[in-house]
Amino acid sequence: MRLTSLFFATLRDDPADAEMASHRLLVRAGYVRQLGSGIYSLLPLGKRANDRVEQVIREEQDRIGGQEMEMPVVHPADIWRASGRFDAIGPELTRFKDRNGRDMVLAMTHEEVVGLLLGDIVQSYRQLPLMVYHFQTKWRDEPRARGGLIRVREFVMKDAYSADRDQAGLDASYDAQYAAYVRTFERLGLEVVVVASDVGIMGGSQAHEFMVINPAGEDVLVLCETGHYAANRQVAVVPKSAPTEPEEPRPIEEVATPGTTTIASLAAFLGVGPERTAKAAFFMTGDGRLVTAIVRGDFEVNETKLGNAAQAVGGMRPATVEEIRAAGMEPGYGSPIGATGTIVVIDDLVEQSANLVAGANREGFHYRNVNAGRDYTADIVADITNAQAGDRCPVCAEPVILRNGIEVGNIFKLGTKFTDAAGASYLGEDGQAHPIVMGSYGIGVGRSTACVVEAHHDEKGIVWPAEVAPYAAHLVTIGANKEARVTEVGERLHELAIESGREILWDDRDESPGVKFTDAELLGMPWILTVSPRSLAAGGVEITERATGERSTRSIEEAEALLRGA
Repeated sequence: MRLTSLFFATLRDDPADAEMASHRLLVRAGYVRQLGSGIYSLLPLGKRANDRVEQVIREEQDRIGGQEMEMPVVHPADIWRASGRFDAIGPELTRFKDRNGRDMVLAMTHEEVVGLLLGDIVQSYRQLPLMVYHFQTKWRDEPRARGGLIRVREFVMKDAYSADRDQAGLDASYDAQYAAYVRTFERLGLEVVVVASDVGIMGGSQAHEFMVINPAGEDVLVLCETGHYAANRQVAVVPKSAPTEPEEPRPIEEVATPGTTTIASLAAFLGVGPERTAKAAFFMTGDGRLVTAIVRGDFEVNETKLGNAAQAVGGMRPATVEEIRAAGMEPGYGSPIGATGTIVVIDDLVEQSANLVAGANREGFHYRNVNAGRDYTADIVADITNAQAGDRCPVCAEPVILRNGIEVGNIFKLGTKFTDAAGASYLGEDGQAHPIVMGSYGIGVGRSTACVVEAHHDEKGIVWPAEVAPYAAHLVTIGANKEARVTEVGERLHELAIESGREILWDDRDESPGVKFTDAELLGMPWILTVSPRSLAAGGVEITERATGERSTRSIEEAEALLRGA
């Protein structure tokens, strides 16, 4: 590809809203352009990079017996109602009506469709196991699109689905996908950490996420440095230190605490540690229930655990001041004491901690010596707190660490949730009908591409691994107007690359050497081949390895051999 013909433009300055290196570099280098919040066009360079990532994923899916297909992005709402997800998912799922007034949705994922297809096609145990996958556009109306391709609203995902006769078959399919994911990310040049995760809207019995450690990642991972434990903090369960000395409940006592709307200010005012306080947090579920969560003041509420404990339908959001006060509680000074019309969920450590300081539901006042069970009744007792750095590993008791990560893939053991909804069953060897057992496995293609850039860049630009580079090499010709031989060699190398099946990017523009070299380093192909009167006089072609910066002048024949083997 000649750069004079390429549809692209580089930028000399970083985009103003770029927070992450991948966002900054993919825009600056002319790989992507933003159309709207979380909506991007892939320019030709970006499409080629994405296609290379996609091909790696495809090869590893084919390797474990996956069959590629394609399913629609627009679904009738009825199939989502049958699975229960039409009402369970919040505004992230986009709903609309077609011209005939039928309810439709834009697909976030395709479990419902696969369930229907299985019910239509699979009749006998002899047709199982099987695995299908596709690359398809997804739409999720993310409230906080950020990081360029890291968190978007429209994206392409590889989603695969396994169908088995029983749980043992699902376990085998799950393990095969696990191994395929490990190989995939190794080939992409990504170091991933595999963590246990929440099943979320997918349901099922087990899930894992494949995470790239990155300070800008939105997920927090709880990791044992000895390797015994790894989990997303959404589901991480670590031992808690219960009070060592039992206390007898003391009489409740109201105390004036002006201006103490935070645990830190309250603890400082009363001269107590945060572990002697009770923190209240208030949420509304998607089906209109007010949830009051109580944790000790030295912990944070884990919204995923809380939502699971409260069986929140349609997700949760923070409650408004009006909603909190309607239940008889005061924001900043709230507690379940005297409250009505709310589901009270307390952390299991609160149940074991006596005589805590809690809100008096009156501005400027708290109660001392509040005891769960005596002063208020909990509807649910559960672990609803976040793991913290220094907590003990549940396996080996060593301290855990927290790291931020970006999710690039996930796998789920779905079971029969979606096949039950679709009526998908098979006739077994025993002559009886059995539900088909499903698994679901996703990889975000664009996010993976962005993570490759996050992992492979320097101060000059992108440094693509050879496996996913849009072009095998970047050819720069200098001084062609002074020496015809420069153009002749450039043409020869360009044509050879095409014949060998791997195109190169040829900068044939009438630009200064500085501009050309700066763009070559920004675009990030694995090799930079420079042909100039000076290189020809020195023996041929100057070859630079982008990753190391090592340069050498080699004969034209050696440059040709490099391209054949690229």
